[in-house]
Formats: sequence, structure tokens, C-alpha cells
Amino acid sequence: VSLAGKTYDAVWLLAKYISLTLQDFENIQYLTFTTPETDVDMAKMLKGIGQHIGVDKEIINVQDYKESFCQYMIFQPKELWQYEAPLFYCDEDVIRAYMLRELKNSSQKSRESFVTVDKVADARMEELEAVYPVLHVEKAKAADEHFKRFIQSVFNKKMISSVFLTGDGFENNWYPNSLRVLCNGRRAFMGNNLYSKGACYTAQRRKEEQSDAPVYLDETKLTEQISVRMRVNGEEGWYPLVSWGNHWYESDRQFEVLLGDTEDIEIHVDSLVTGRHLVESVSLKGMPDRKNYALRLKISTFFSDEKTCHIIFEDMGFGEFFAPSGFRLEKIIELGGSNGQFNSLS
Repeated sequence: VSLAGKTYDAVWLLAKYISLTLQDFENIQYLTFTTPETDVDMAKMLKGIGQHIGVDKEIINVQDYKESFCQYMIFQPKELWQYEAPLFYCDEDVIRAYMLRELKNSSQKSRESFVTVDKVADARMEELEAVYPVLHVEKAKAADEHFKRFIQSVFNKKMISSVFLTGDGFENNWYPNSLRVLCNGRRAFMGNNLYSKGACYTAQRRKEEQSDAPVYLDETKLTEQISVRMRVNGEEGWYPLVSWGNHWYESDRQFEVLLGDTEDIEIHVDSLVTGRHLVESVSLKGMPDRKNYALRLKISTFFSDEKTCHIIFEDMGFGEFFAPSGFRLEKIIELGGSNGQFNSLS
């Protein structure tokens, strides 16, 4: 970026901007970025910027606008998204429609509920160029009629609970007839802070470790869960090493367990798409022979790509009593991936 005869690195400028934005916040417990779209490069860049200003990457989340819309809706009264809830976005010449809906769960083991946001329609409207930012009466009438037909095509034979409008294109009141269709038997809301509020709700949900809200899924999220049987806080059950609903590039984990009387570890892989339940066994042959709960094992997970999960088991020793033996075992699990399969969730 060139400014006043000097050239600046764009990422450095963004880091500086974020640093100045957050300078008055001394205790950041969770930080969420929301962007139009996100991928592994975007997530790594924003998490790196967070670390640059002293925020641990473990408390940084990056999500796109569709997920922000979903997180915003989850925290609204259930009657607003009991059925389908569309979001209309409008800028100078384009209108896009997104729909929040619940997904059927193919897994017999999961009692969680799942939701997604689909882009269901978009239209380029040349008339909008004449009504934004200055209202042209005749062009506005044509744009209103065009938008009304667009709404009717989106609503066709659907049960709609509520409607949301966002984007600079809705600032002028050029769509009175369309508004009557939008508000016919349902509540409609308009504003430009929906995505930022959705990011705030994500931060609140992660900070308070709320687990009862629906899990958001899209074509970029994992639809498989990898679990092992453990006792945590006195409760025994199958606990996820890798959870569905997360991005594969944000599923690196590391924790320690005390091993009981066992010679192998059973791993369960459950798929939301197919309902398939896969059992993998990891032999601990070669581990030192110690009394129960004197074996401290570190379990690490990381993904080399969206389909390949690596699980590493390492003997960490037991304080001054036992030194680490050097035991290290890697288990690779090939997941189904999300390419084209997510659409079978309906």
C-alpha cells in the first residue's frame, strides 16, 4: 500500500489498525474476526495478527458472514428461526438471499442439532444504481417491483419465520411494495451490525463454553467426529479429540491423560453425512509396564489436509518417579472429506 510516498505492507497495516482498535482493552478473553469469506490463509493471518498484539491464538476465532448470521440467529428467540429465516443483502447493484435452516442428523450417536446457511438466490439489478445513494423516483419503482418478484421467488412454498435486511443498498426507502411482502405475517429487521453482533455471540459462546446451542455446518466444516473413551471430572464417556463443526485447519489439539489398565486405545469415527460409525484400534505395545495411572500419555491431533487427521501418542513419564520412555506412535485417519458430500445433509 502506497501512502504519502511510502510503501507499507498490507498485513502490517492491518495489524497496526487492529492493535490501535484494541488498545483500550486490557483483558481480552476472546476475540472473533468476521470476514465475507474465510479459508486457511485468512485464518492463519488473522490469528497471527492476534498473537502480534499479545492475544493467544487459542482464544481467536475467524468466521465468515454466513456463520456470523447463524450465530446471531441462534441467540434470538426460537420463534424467529423456528422455520426458515432468510437474510437479504443489498449493495449498489446486487441483491443476495441467504437462508438459515436446520439439518437432519444422520448419526445415531449424536443428540446435537445442526444448522446451516445457504445462498439460495442472487440478482444483479441495474435499477439500484439509480437509487443508491440518491433516490430516483421512477427507477425506484422499477427496482421495487424487481425486488418484490425476487422475494416471492425466494419465499415460494416456504415457511418463513422472520426476515433480515442488511447492506448499504437498503438505506433509502425505495422498496415500499416489497416491504409489504416481507412483513406479511412475519417480523422483519434491518441493520448493518448483524455480522459484528454474530461475532460477539460467538465469542460469548466460546468464553462461557456453551454446548447446548446448535452446531453450525457448511461445506468448509468437518462433518466427522473422532472420539476416545475417557473419564473426565468423574464422568466416563466418549470425548471428542476432533469435533464436527470445526475447520480442519483449526482442529489441532494437545492434552495429557493418565492411562488405566489397557493394552490398546479404541477410537470411534462418526460421520454426520453417512451415519457411518467406524472403530479404529491403536496398540500400545512397546509402552513401559507401570502400575495403573502411572502412565502419562500426551495425545496430539493435527491435519495435514482436510481429509487426513494425524493422532500422535507420546509417553511423557511421571514426574520424578518415571522418566519418559521415548515411546511415540502416530495413527493416521482418513476422513470422508467435505467435497460434494455436505449437500447430502438435508
